[in-house]
Amino acid sequence: MSSKDKILRKLNFMQRCVGYLKSVDTDSTNLDMNYEQRSAVERNFQLAIESAIDIGEIIISEEGFERPEYYISVFLIIGRHGIIPKDFAEEFSFAAGFRNVLVHIYEEVDSSLLDVFLTEKLDDFDEFARHIAEYVSTNS
Repeated sequence: MSSKDKILRKLNFMQRCVGYLKSVDTDSTNLDMNYEQRSAVERNFQLAIESAIDIGEIIISEEGFERPEYYISVFLIIGRHGIIPKDFAEEFSFAAGFRNVLVHIYEEVDSSLLDVFLTEKLDDFDEFARHIAEYVSTNS
C-alpha cells in the first residue's frame, strides 16, 4: 500500500470518528450520567487523534523529516516543514496532550473537558484534514 493510500485511509477513519463526535448532542447529553456515550466520546477522540498522529508520522517518514521524540512533535514538525501552517500546528498540538490524558490518565478525565473539546475543538480536525488532503493532492 502506498503512503498516499495509507494517509487517505487514516484520514477517512479520522473523519468517521469526528463525524460521530459531531453527532453528540452536547446540550441534552450529560456525559457524567451516560457511561456508554461518555466511553464512545472518549474512544472516538482517542482514535481521531491517533489517526492524525499516524498521518503526520507517515508524512515525516515519507519526506525524510527529523524523527519526532513525542507525539506533540509530530504536528510541530509537519508545521515547520509547511505541510500544515505553523501557527495551526502549534494550536493543533493540543490533540497530542489530550490523547495522552485519554490513554494514561483516563480515570481523571473531567466531563467538562470533554464538553470543551466537543464544542470548541472539532473544527480543528476538519482544518487538519483539509491541509492533509491538499498535501496528498499536490504530492501524488
